[in-house]
Amino acid sequence: MTGGNESCTAGPTSMSYLACLSYILEEWTGVEDIGDYLSYAFYILWVLFPLVVVFVLPGVIVILFYVSILWLHIYKRKNEIKEAYSHDVWIGAREMLATIWDGHGRIWHGYELHGVENIPQGPGLVVFYHGATPVDYIYFIARLHIMKKRCCNVVADHFVFRLPGFRILLEVFGVIHGPKEACVRTLEKGQLLAIAPGGVREALFSDEMYTILWSDRKGFAQVAIDAKVPIIPMFTQNVREGFRTLGGIKILRSLYERTRLPVVPLYGGFPVKLRTFIGEPIPYEPNMTAEELAAKTKAAVQALIEKHQKIPGNIFRALMERFRTQKKED
Repeated sequence: MTGGNESCTAGPTSMSYLACLSYILEEWTGVEDIGDYLSYAFYILWVLFPLVVVFVLPGVIVILFYVSILWLHIYKRKNEIKEAYSHDVWIGAREMLATIWDGHGRIWHGYELHGVENIPQGPGLVVFYHGATPVDYIYFIARLHIMKKRCCNVVADHFVFRLPGFRILLEVFGVIHGPKEACVRTLEKGQLLAIAPGGVREALFSDEMYTILWSDRKGFAQVAIDAKVPIIPMFTQNVREGFRTLGGIKILRSLYERTRLPVVPLYGGFPVKLRTFIGEPIPYEPNMTAEELAAKTKAAVQALIEKHQKIPGNIFRALMERFRTQKKED
């Protein structure tokens, strides 16, 4: 091996690193013209690098989730004695995780939260458009916790509760899967509750046109009526440009409708500008039906989309917005 390295630099002109590597591999393997194969391999790697990146970046969010879970397990072990004497042993853990996720949002997306004054002091039902991932919602609850010291429970799909290791994370952040009675009880306790009526279907199969996919769902509206609380519409600008899915493939849509499993691949993780806008609350009206309230809420979320989102969404434009210094007005 030493002789091979010395031969790379021998003579009046030193070889390039690729030529040197080719020379050494040819000596080891006995394969001639291995440099041609290496050149082709590097070319393929260079061509496919952007594709690899857009599918690898979402893994960073997954890693951050599991780092959060690991921290919670460590925190729980450290505070087992305090648990018997404290009404909420997770206060410190929430503070730490809120700081971590808010920092990630600030650094990677320049995350901003607008309209926080529209969140009532008491209970309320936050209704939002669901992006390809819920990362914007995580940034929202982190910023809300830091600014207002308030927690916001959220309704999630059943499959989330089957994710390995997620139970402790869901417990700490008040994630529930219903039913309606559980949602009403949460609101009657004076807490905030969030729900995306479009759920997984909207996450996977909406697109850069930001089409709201709520079908005829009105259960969330009935929850607000039964609990006698206002509904607060919410939307995050460029949420579809940060992460996108391959939901346009028909066979994947058919597979989801049959199995209800989120088998649609996603890609992205781009550092686009994210701004969450909270609209004016829709007050409780005893004479309003669930159908009417659901339609009114959908119109309010649609109005936020039309006001704050350029349609169709564009990844390059969203990236440019990330690096502009001026802030978009509410």
